Amino acid sequence: MKALLYVSLKDKTVQCHLCSHQCIIKDGRRGICGVRENKDGDLETLVYDKVIASHIDPIEKKPLYHFYPGTLAYSIGTVGCNLKCRFCQNADIAQMPNDKNGRIVGNSFTPEDIVDGAIKGNCKSIAYTYNEPTVFFELALATAKLAHAKNIKNVFVSNGYMTAEALEMVSPFLDAANVDLKSFSDDFYKKMCGARLVPVLETLKKMKALDIFVEVTTLLIPGLNDDPAELKDLAAFIVNELGAETPWHVSRFHPTYKLIDRSPTTLESLRMARDIGVRAGLKYVYTGNVPGENSENTFCYSCGTPLIDRRGFRVSENKIIDNQCPECGAVIHGVGL
Repeated sequence: MKALLYVSLKDKTVQCHLCSHQCIIKDGRRGICGVRENKDGDLETLVYDKVIASHIDPIEKKPLYHFYPGTLAYSIGTVGCNLKCRFCQNADIAQMPNDKNGRIVGNSFTPEDIVDGAIKGNCKSIAYTYNEPTVFFELALATAKLAHAKNIKNVFVSNGYMTAEALEMVSPFLDAANVDLKSFSDDFYKKMCGARLVPVLETLKKMKALDIFVEVTTLLIPGLNDDPAELKDLAAFIVNELGAETPWHVSRFHPTYKLIDRSPTTLESLRMARDIGVRAGLKYVYTGNVPGENSENTFCYSCGTPLIDRRGFRVSENKIIDNQCPECGAVIHGVGL
């Protein structure tokens, strides 16, 4: 299928305007994502109908804790990614085209099939996840339009590396996003992800400006992005540019893919990062991948009352009434609380 968001150059070369790499692609070649190919001067998506994963998940698994908590999300993804993170948690699908000589696999799904699956699964939303949704933008956009017409919400779980043009195109149908802010260091992004920091920051600010509900996730990797000074800067960015009400998820790293020489993140480091976020003024800071830490629960930032009790990504109790704490009346920020 012909891709969106590219321009033709001379000699059958094209430039993709979907993500911030802005790949210039010669005839017969693919972009960095591995799933957009120049065929005789036309850029085509290779994954429009190739869904490799589809599951019904709690929305908390995305993770989104302040967007219709306790509801289900119909989650889909394809192969391919526009980042090359050495610590990729889903490398078997996200990095497949680049690691397996361009291999593209997946089951045939139409946008109608995806929306029907969400309806049959009693899902409040569709989550475009598992790999970077930007690289299957055409499928995501077509599906999001259909879902929007049926009052099904749309959620991107994203690395935030899309162009402003792509974000503006999908924004009328995109209700929420969890964006990985992997570090607050451009050097980290270059060395560990093959990308840059600034485009991600710009995406986050633009999402906020477009009234897309945003939560932020940072995977804390020992010795690479856990410096307290850097975390203070990251937390300050969230407070100052996105708002103190923006939930921040600090997740535990486990060795995987090409980064197996690091130990898992210590609980002390996660607690330190959480404390930094709270001291910076963030109202909702969560630590992830640490079962039993009581770190999934939502508390009132004003009086400390427990509001949402979560066990294994599932909500067991929600005391919020009309987006307010029942004890002190403080506004609890989010959508569909």
